[in-house]
Amino acid sequence: MNAALQNDLNNFENILEKTKQQGIDFLNNLDTIPTSNKNTIDPKSILNEFGLGSIEVLKEFNERLAPLMVSSPGPRYLGFVTGGSTPASIVGDWLASVYDQNTQAVKAQGGASALIEFETINLLLQLLELPDSFLGGFVTGATMSNFTCLGVARQWFGKQLGKDFAKNGISENINILTATPHSSSIKCLSMLGIGSQNYTTLKTIEGNREAIDIVDLEENIKKLNGKPFILISSAGTVNTADFDDFEAISKLREKYNFWWHIDAAFGGFAAVSEKFKHLVEGWEGADSIAIDCHKWLNVPYESAFYLIKKEHVGFQIETFQNSNAPYLGNPLENFNYLNVLPENSRRLRALPAWFSLKAYGKDGFKDIVENSTALALHFANCLIETESFELLAPIRLNNVCFTLKGNHNQDKVSDFLTILNDKGKVFMTPTVYEGRKGIRASFVNWRTTEDDVKIIIEELKASILDLEI
Repeated sequence: MNAALQNDLNNFENILEKTKQQGIDFLNNLDTIPTSNKNTIDPKSILNEFGLGSIEVLKEFNERLAPLMVSSPGPRYLGFVTGGSTPASIVGDWLASVYDQNTQAVKAQGGASALIEFETINLLLQLLELPDSFLGGFVTGATMSNFTCLGVARQWFGKQLGKDFAKNGISENINILTATPHSSSIKCLSMLGIGSQNYTTLKTIEGNREAIDIVDLEENIKKLNGKPFILISSAGTVNTADFDDFEAISKLREKYNFWWHIDAAFGGFAAVSEKFKHLVEGWEGADSIAIDCHKWLNVPYESAFYLIKKEHVGFQIETFQNSNAPYLGNPLENFNYLNVLPENSRRLRALPAWFSLKAYGKDGFKDIVENSTALALHFANCLIETESFELLAPIRLNNVCFTLKGNHNQDKVSDFLTILNDKGKVFMTPTVYEGRKGIRASFVNWRTTEDDVKIIIEELKASILDLEI
């Protein structure tokens, strides 16, 4: 055995103890670690011939790489709908690395980890009050969740025309209808060969809304003259957390032939609260749903899941099967995750979610959702009171979309956000809403409190002064 590797094996407990303590120190100091920084490195590092061993590498990491890290798991990091990892989810994530399982077959080559994934999906269905008519699995994020769902939708569409797109390629124009899709859905259309511009943009409801205008939707359906189509709808739009009318869409399903996909990356978790579950009423009728765990479920990054109706498993296998790999078994006889989603190699990604769901239960996540939404509303009210900002849209859930007050300040929004973020106390992201430059703050982190909102408002006021408006 290599000498450095043998030494690490002999010293493994000490290595893990030092690593554990470093993790604890980071998490205990999130309040003081900057939300952004300008630190950099020369990435042209030299590979050591004989290896340094883990302890020495940890020292180098602390000297060169640790200063690059920001408090993205912290309470005032409000960009990208980023949830902070809960204690239970970190336990699950660490153990997923320790056990190093490949989530593959249930009946063929092992498969205990696949059973854990089945159980976790079942727990998520209970949390979201969705029926067990859905089959689910874990992927890296909303992009791959949308990709998995829309990939199966593409195969369904072809079969409506007697075509097998998975085997023979796309030979027909695929009709896509959507109103306010997330960029990841459009990216998926590109990756699936459908084309990132090949969709029809539906009208949205009047009155500062991002939700589908159902009348316009039906008018566009009629223009297709009975042809099948794929509808991409939203449970929580990026800017304003708006929701499409799922009950109205369900009624259209009774009259027309289409695949109904819901991008519910963070908004799906509205279902855990009695206050907000009305927003997703009717979503159980969808053919597929995409949801992120590393958003409102507050688990480490690279955790999302898809839900697809079990009745479509045949299309799913046709889309993703490893048909030319006999060592993997017959995809039609043995259920195998390798044959129903994009990745072949998959770690036990479900474990952080499993630990979280078991540790905090329905009430724990209801509390996180309701606290986040209350803080978003509180923050919005504080913004208005400053008289320096204005809301671009009403607060519907957990996202606050705002801008500098007055159209004459539109050209200053980007500079203001740069000043704010560079201070390192809070992090937000830019956006554009109804043609106006704005800023988006997303409340999803379990650590965020009213004290954090107070600090955020103080930072906003200080940044206004620095901008000299």
